[in-house]
Amino acid sequence: MNVTMLLDMAADGFGDRTVVGRTEEGLTPIRLRELAAGGARAVRAADADAIVYLAVNGPAFPVALFAAARAGVPLVPVNYRLGAAQLDALLANHPRALGIADPEQSEALHRAGLKTLTPAEWLDTAAAGERESDEPVLSDAPAVLIYTSGTTSAPKGVILRHHNLASYVLGTVEFAGAGPDEAALVSVPPYHIAAVSNVLSNLYAGRRTLTLEQFTARGWLDLVREQGVTNAMVVPTMLARIMDSDGLDRSVPSLRALAYGGARMPVRVIETALAAWPHVDFVNAYGLTETSSTISVLGPDDHRAALASDDPAVRARLGSAGLPVPGVELEVRDEIGEVLAAGETGQIWVRGEQVSGEYAGQGSATDSRGFFHTRDRGRLDADGYLHIEGRADDTIIRGAENIAPAEIEDVLLRHPGVLDAVVVGVPDEEWGQRIEAVVVPRTGAEVDPRDLRTAVRDTLRGSRTPDRITYWPELPRTPTGKLIRRDIVAALTLEAEPLEQP
Repeated sequence: MNVTMLLDMAADGFGDRTVVGRTEEGLTPIRLRELAAGGARAVRAADADAIVYLAVNGPAFPVALFAAARAGVPLVPVNYRLGAAQLDALLANHPRALGIADPEQSEALHRAGLKTLTPAEWLDTAAAGERESDEPVLSDAPAVLIYTSGTTSAPKGVILRHHNLASYVLGTVEFAGAGPDEAALVSVPPYHIAAVSNVLSNLYAGRRTLTLEQFTARGWLDLVREQGVTNAMVVPTMLARIMDSDGLDRSVPSLRALAYGGARMPVRVIETALAAWPHVDFVNAYGLTETSSTISVLGPDDHRAALASDDPAVRARLGSAGLPVPGVELEVRDEIGEVLAAGETGQIWVRGEQVSGEYAGQGSATDSRGFFHTRDRGRLDADGYLHIEGRADDTIIRGAENIAPAEIEDVLLRHPGVLDAVVVGVPDEEWGQRIEAVVVPRTGAEVDPRDLRTAVRDTLRGSRTPDRITYWPELPRTPTGKLIRRDIVAALTLEAEPLEQP
C-alpha cells in the first residue's frame, strides 16, 4: 500500500469535508487529490526526481507530499533554519529536484541550480495542471526523505518508504473515526516527522488540520479558541511556555486531546497541565524519524491513574513513554546484544513494518532480526511500560559509573525557581567526565546552587551531584525542543563565563 491510497480513501469516503486549513477556505480530500494530480504532472514535466520543500507549514505542504507520491518521487522537507553552508551541503544531494521555497529561502535553491516555486506559485501550478493517469507507485518506493536534526552528529537522510508510512497510519488510526467538527492544530515544522505523520493520520481520520507557522503561547491559545481546535500536538517546550507564561487566558473549552513528544517532558510541566486542563486527554507519543513517528504511547487513562496514585511505581509512569503501539516490538538490550529483564536499563531496539531504519547512501541499519537500534537508553517495567533515560550518546561516564542526565534534570526542574535545566558530561582528567548543570532561573527567582546540589544529593546520591552549576538565560534547542547538547558541552568545556546569579 502507498500513501496515495490513503488520500483516495478519504476522497471517496468523505470527499466534501474540509481537511486542510480553515473551514472557510480549506481543502477537501477531493480538491487535495486534484491538486496532487496537477502537482504530479508538474513534477514529471520538470523531469524532477524529488520535491525539495524549504518553506513553513501550510496547504502547500500536503499538496507537495501527495504530488510527490503520485509522481513516484520522494518529498524532501528541509530545515529552513540551517545556515547557508549546511543548506548547500544538503541540497547538493538533490541536483534534479523541483524546489518549493518561501521567498526568503529561495536563494539557497537557486544556488543549487534548482527550478524553484514559492508555495503560492506551487499551488497555482498544481491547480492549473491537467490530471493524467498515474503510474503505479510501489509500496517499497521512497515516499519521504527527512534529514535528522543532527543534535549529536551530522544530519543523515532517513528514507521512509510508502509501506512504512501506510503501516503506521493503518495500525494506529481508525478510518473516518473523527467527527465532522474535529480540528487538529499542528505546531511543528514540515521537516519534522510529526508534520508528515499528522498530515496522513488526520486526513485518514477525517479531521481538519491547522498549522501554526510561528509558535507563541498566546498565539497558540488564541487559535485553539478561534478555530474550535479539538486535538493538538506540541513539543514539551511549547507546553512549558503555555503553562509558565504569566497573564495568559489558558481556557481551551473545545480542546479534547493533546499529544506531546519530540523531546522529554518534565514531570512538573505535565503535572501542571493535567491540573489546568482536567477535561483534556493527554497522550505522550514517543517515536523517531526512522520509525515513521510514534512507536509507543502513554494514553489518557495512564496519565490520570499515575497522577492519582500513591504507588511510586504507578506514579513513575507519568514520566514514561507508555506501551508499544500495535505492530511494534520493543527490546531493551545490553552492550553485547543480550535482552535484559524488566527493570534493567539498556539500549532500546524496535521492530515493525513502520520501522525504516534506512539512511540515504548507507542502506539499512537494522540487525539480522529486523530490529533497529534507537540509540536511546531506557527500561521496560514489569507491566511493559517504556521509560526513556535519554540518548546513549548523552550518558555521562564518571569514574566508570554510567549516569543518566535525565534523572538529575528531573530533580533540578522540580525547584520552584528553575525554568529550564540540562545536565551534561564535560571532559575531566581525573574522572573521565565531570557532571555539570546549566540552569535557566525563572524571572526574579533567587536560586542558590547549594540548594540545588543538596536536592540532587538527597534525592539521588552524592556521585550524581553536579560538580558545577552555571546560569544561562536560555538553553540552545532545536525548533522541536531537543536540546543541542554538543553546543552546551562545547561552551562549558571552553569555560564560557556564566551569567551573574539573578
